[in-house]
Amino acid sequence: MTWLPDYDPVEGDPKSCDALELVVVPRTRDLGEGFAVRRALPHGKRQMVGPFIFFDHFGPVQFIPGQGMDVRPHPHIGLSTVTYLFDGKVMHRDSEGNIQEIVPGAMNLMTAGRGITHSERTPEVERASGQRMLGLQSWIALPADMEEIDPTFQHFSGRDLPTVRDTGLSARVIAGKAFGKRSNVQTITDWFYVEVSLAEGQTAPLDRDYEERAIYLVEGEIAIAGDTFEGPRLLVFRPGDVITVKAVRPSRMMYLGGTALEGPRYIWWNFVSSSRERIEQAKEDWAQARFGAVPDETEFVPLPDNSY
Repeated sequence: MTWLPDYDPVEGDPKSCDALELVVVPRTRDLGEGFAVRRALPHGKRQMVGPFIFFDHFGPVQFIPGQGMDVRPHPHIGLSTVTYLFDGKVMHRDSEGNIQEIVPGAMNLMTAGRGITHSERTPEVERASGQRMLGLQSWIALPADMEEIDPTFQHFSGRDLPTVRDTGLSARVIAGKAFGKRSNVQTITDWFYVEVSLAEGQTAPLDRDYEERAIYLVEGEIAIAGDTFEGPRLLVFRPGDVITVKAVRPSRMMYLGGTALEGPRYIWWNFVSSSRERIEQAKEDWAQARFGAVPDETEFVPLPDNSY
């Protein structure tokens, strides 16, 4: 899902830790009814971290009874989407016939490949009663030779994902490997995604196993090599160093990254590709209704006049 039609580069925070390459302060937008969205990637100084090419932080927002989120059917190509919730529920529907209620702690990986259409809406029960929402939307760019694969959807409940618990530490390995455990989620490239919560004064490592690494601090305050950071921030690290994170206050964060792709990508609206011509084709295909439809839904998001 994409809520922001444009992209504004954001300057990074000052930093002194030698292991840090970039600190990104996400740009905040109010989309109405108190629904706040923060975008950390793409950034003017960094398009991707590993294959992560888009990173949105939405909420917290409290929907009153009768209100909810309605992301109408819209298309994607050349990427996988990850919707990860801390609070609230979302109903996913797509043109491949997948229907899945997304709940906190679950992994939901939709691979668009050559093209898919999907919608994300507040489920009927939660719309009637009202709900609090807080979550993340990420896009994973596909390798150039895999951009046109068939679309797929994977769902893993929070119970199916490896967890690590220690004094003042809890972690869920959503994709890839961390803390000595590996997720069963099938990834096309080598990437990782981990939810980490730390109590005040506790520490956790960010190891050097992956070529590109970052921490997205959702909430709280952490210290790294003498520097302190408050959420929300995206901290991008240079390769090679073992990083130790200490919670100054109770903190929730996401570890993310992976192997860098073979080159940059073009991004336009919901389309990602190594080929500008392929994006132009996708724009034409959506305008001419050549993408598959989401069953039982007639609404759709029109092709914007411009994007990014």
